[in-house]
Amino acid sequence: MIRIGSVEIPGWLAMSPMAGISDSPTRTMARRYGSAFSYTEFVSTDSLAVGSKKALSLLRFREEERPITFQIFGNKLEIIVDAAKRIRELNPDIIDLNMGCPARNVSMRGSGVGLLRKPIYAGKIIEEMRKALDVPVTAKIRLGWDDTSRNYMEVSRILEESGVMAISVHGRTREMGYSGKADWDAIADIKSERKVPIFGNGDVSSYEEAVRRKEESKVDGVLIGRNSIGNPWIFSDIKKEDLSFEEIVSTTINHLQLMRETFGDKYGLILLRKHLVRYIQSRKEVEPMRMELLKMEDPEKLIQILREAQNSLSIAS
Repeated sequence: MIRIGSVEIPGWLAMSPMAGISDSPTRTMARRYGSAFSYTEFVSTDSLAVGSKKALSLLRFREEERPITFQIFGNKLEIIVDAAKRIRELNPDIIDLNMGCPARNVSMRGSGVGLLRKPIYAGKIIEEMRKALDVPVTAKIRLGWDDTSRNYMEVSRILEESGVMAISVHGRTREMGYSGKADWDAIADIKSERKVPIFGNGDVSSYEEAVRRKEESKVDGVLIGRNSIGNPWIFSDIKKEDLSFEEIVSTTINHLQLMRETFGDKYGLILLRKHLVRYIQSRKEVEPMRMELLKMEDPEKLIQILREAQNSLSIAS
């Protein structure tokens, strides 16, 4: 059991926050299959501070997603603190400051990984958030801006001294984006020096690899991002390749129904597509109709075709 302030995390493996991916239905699926807690997509504090409905909609969640962490990003201390106080009213369990997003339109404005270039200022933000909030404050970082400024030890120290209650670390620099290999030795170095819980993130492609990374680096927990898309089983040591087509179809339909409940039939189906392509990846049962499925505009028709493929397989066997 990991404790972040007053919050108990019922496990050590969880889904990493991903812009455009980790919406409420996807977080719910991950929790149902073993993810220990939930991170929202990151939300701009500039938008939250002015009460943007679109920004606030990203923070909607189901109770079964708890413990729920609201992740925010920004670069102005007063606005970040004001936004954090506003969203506290939505009753999250934890509020996390994103200091790891490498996207140019975020980092070049001093937000996300851009804050790593101002570690003392980042520490001040954490300190003021702690003063203003009665829920735990955490942060997600990268190793640095580039290979010439890998300041992760300094940053993690300052954040800890400023009162951060946990740190998740993506084992790449901003310059690397998502290329190259995540440096788990660096993550292990952070864990060896810090007292707060440390979560490692980067290139974890299976439950077995998550176990190995945890044991080797001694981190408290592991986050899985892109490799969990279309594969919520990764959080519960179930190999997707060992599943029957019936199980794949059932899980896909459950995910679709959550999308429809949250976003409506049309938009819910559109949002499911990035997951659907991964759910049915390498499944010979639907290979002839793969492109048709991915272009489908009627959710009931999609369900019908998936079930027909499943039934024809049952009859054949």
